[in-house]
Amino acid sequence: MFVYADNAATTAVSKNVLDAMVPIYTEVYGNPSSLYSVGQKAKEILEESRERIAKILGAKPREIYFTSGGSEADNQAIVSAARFGEKKGKKHIISTKFEHHAVLHTLQALEKEGFEVTLLDVHENGVVTPEQVADAIREDTALVTIMYANNEIGTVQPIAEIGAICKEKGVLFHTDAVQAVSHIHINVVEQNIDMLSISAHKFHGPKGVGVLYARGGVALTNIINGGAQERGKRAGTENLAGIVGMTVALEDAVEHMDENNAKFEKLQDRLIEGLSKIPYSELNGDRHQRVKSNVNFCFEGIEGESLLLLLDDKGIAVSSGSACTSGSLDPSHVLLAIGRPHEVAHGSLRISLGEDADEEQVDYIIKSVTEVVEYLRSFSPFWGDLTTGKRPHVFLEHKAV
Repeated sequence: MFVYADNAATTAVSKNVLDAMVPIYTEVYGNPSSLYSVGQKAKEILEESRERIAKILGAKPREIYFTSGGSEADNQAIVSAARFGEKKGKKHIISTKFEHHAVLHTLQALEKEGFEVTLLDVHENGVVTPEQVADAIREDTALVTIMYANNEIGTVQPIAEIGAICKEKGVLFHTDAVQAVSHIHINVVEQNIDMLSISAHKFHGPKGVGVLYARGGVALTNIINGGAQERGKRAGTENLAGIVGMTVALEDAVEHMDENNAKFEKLQDRLIEGLSKIPYSELNGDRHQRVKSNVNFCFEGIEGESLLLLLDDKGIAVSSGSACTSGSLDPSHVLLAIGRPHEVAHGSLRISLGEDADEEQVDYIIKSVTEVVEYLRSFSPFWGDLTTGKRPHVFLEHKAV
């Protein structure tokens, strides 16, 4: 049996999406900036896609900017807010310790330019509170940027409440919604969001295309210079086929969101219950305040890399954290942020289910993970130290979830 359970890393392009993209490559292949008919037809399709995505997000079409993906959108949102704040003498930015590296590394670059960054602590349940944000905002705060749903542990943040605080304080609010947009109904006006980032390949769209929503009145700073595409704010010929594919993928995701979430919730419960039976294991993040397709566990006494490779031998594709850091030997910064010690954070497993998941697949994952964890522990010196009492256990033998 082959089970693909790493949908938080990327998803397969759906047939609907592929069918929508092919004619753009073969028939409407004109440059949207061209004046002749095939170019103008491409322009019509481009603007229609903009309108359709804006409708889903509760935005206006002119507030939608097409990008190469979530990382570019995050970069442009943060840099834009920083530059705007700098003009007003505001050089303080608030974020969290468990953001995606597209956010954290952009903030690090701004720190080198003299900006001050406050990274909020994350509670053990993987949630930041509105009160933390309110307490951190200062007179010189230019931006608050907090992800909607964490890419590793799947916990969902109180975005509307945080956005309301930022609105009251007159501070711009950006959220990386890459992991949320296909799992949570989003309305940027109702949720007080000034800027938002999404990426198509997380919800069965193509790779290399995304969206930056920027509320009207938010001044964007160019990070790619060249032509006058995207109202002069993002140079480069638009990836029209990708944009069309993303539009169809997002519409499909939103249309089936409620039924998919109901299915995911049952499978998530089954998966958590099964993996919790493994001695000295724990779920990472809040049991309920998380996207329904995500399950993230830590197991004492093992290395995540070995766990992944042996599960791959059994036909199961999962991850030990973000795909963007899979080449790193360091433990997940997300798990460290919620208080997991290094030795436990190394033994993590992220399972992110897709729409084709069923009970048979979930049961196979549970059986396989249980077997592999037992096998790895059988010759682990670290596990030996734990079982003989030379080292104390971090987790209880069994913990109710």
